[in-house]
Formats: sequence, structure tokens, C-alpha cells
Amino acid sequence: MQNDKVIILTGGSSGIGRAAALRFARQGDKVLVTGRRSAPLDQLTSEHPNIVGMVADAASATDAGRTVTKALELWGRIDALINNAGAGAILSLADITAERIADIFSVNVFGPSLLASAALPHLRDRRGTIVNVSSTFGHKPGAALSHYAASKAALEHLTRCWALELAPSGIRVNAVAAGPTETGALTGMMGLTPEQAAAVEEQERESIPLGRRGIPDDVAEWLVRLAGPAAAWMTGQVIDVDGGLGLA
Repeated sequence: MQNDKVIILTGGSSGIGRAAALRFARQGDKVLVTGRRSAPLDQLTSEHPNIVGMVADAASATDAGRTVTKALELWGRIDALINNAGAGAILSLADITAERIADIFSVNVFGPSLLASAALPHLRDRRGTIVNVSSTFGHKPGAALSHYAASKAALEHLTRCWALELAPSGIRVNAVAAGPTETGALTGMMGLTPEQAAAVEEQERESIPLGRRGIPDDVAEWLVRLAGPAAAWMTGQVIDVDGGLGLA
């Protein structure tokens, strides 16, 4: 695909999604970025004219339809869908509730499924692509990460199943499994105190073979690659971008 694609990118107001949105925009693509908060979306859209922000809940079927409609109203087509929005918690088995489990799976499994389904006719028209954002813990066990990890394992298997299902339509489906990245997720999504987060970060640095946590651009680079022509003969793959953590 040439570099004037139309991209839908969820959870793009910060971290990996933000870095990816700017990379897409700077190479000439049009990007509709969704997120739950308007202020960071407004800040992002001010940084490049190819980016449009939209407040939307990644777990909402209604918002999935609204998102697809917005992209079509703006640019008339959809070339790629990047399912980047995520939810998680450091949560022991003793502390789980139905609501906590539902919150994680609604964003990490239901959301990508609903948006991919809503976008599917338009992706077929363009022989487009879907890129899902997983985690090293989608295939590596972690204590107190069981439901977050299980939701990412589900997303990785959805990636492989969709790749088979959609290949006859020319739609490629791949995923990036991101390792620990400097996105603020530990004090945000995971709900740790700054002191707890600092301890986890140090432990992660000691566990990662390359000796550091990632930065958003480390992962964003591969989201852009998988959505572009360099990956034209790749589908059903989960690419680890984690400093070797999955090997440790």
C-alpha cells in the first residue's frame, strides 16, 4: 500500500498508540485516533494535520460503529485497523471479581472483535490489514497477571484465526507483542503507586536480556511496518518486541 492509507488506531492518545499515530501521519497516512479523554487527543491532533481525534470507548459496540462511520465520512475508506487500546491489572486470584475480569476482557478481547467486525466490509474493499497489540504475557506466564495475560493470549489466537478466515479476502492480520514499555501503564492501567511501579520497573530491567525497558517508538515502529507493504506476505504472525523478555 502506498503512504496515503487511512488508519483507525484505538487507544492512541498516549504511549505506543500516540507514537504510532505520529509515525503514520508523518509518512503521509490519515489517522483516526480514538481514546477515552479529549484533552490528550486534542494535544495529539495539534501536532500533525493528518491526525483526527475521536472520544470513544474501545469496548463499546456502539462506539465501534461510530468510529468506522467517522473514518468513512472523513476519507471514504479504511485501509488498516490498529487495535492498540488495552486494559489490565495486577490482580491475584484471591482478589478477582467478575467486574474486574469483565473490564479487562471487554477492552482486550471484545473491543478488537467488535471494531474489526464493523470495519470488515471496508477492509475487504481495500484488501486491508489488521494489527493487534498484545503483550509478552500473552504467551509468557506471570504471577498476579493471570487475567490480563489470558486476555492477551486470546487476542493472539484471534489474530491467527482471523488471519486464516480473512486471507481469501486479501486481508492480513498480525500482532505485536510488546514488552514492558515506558508508557506510564504501571501507575495508570495497572493501578500501582509510584513506589510500587519503580520497584517493578527495576525488576523488569533486571529480567530483560537487553537490559532496559522499551520506549513507545520501539513498538510503534513495528505497528507501522506490519500495516505497510514490507509485510505484504505476512499474516497470522505475533512479533515479539520486548528486549528478549519472552526468552528469559
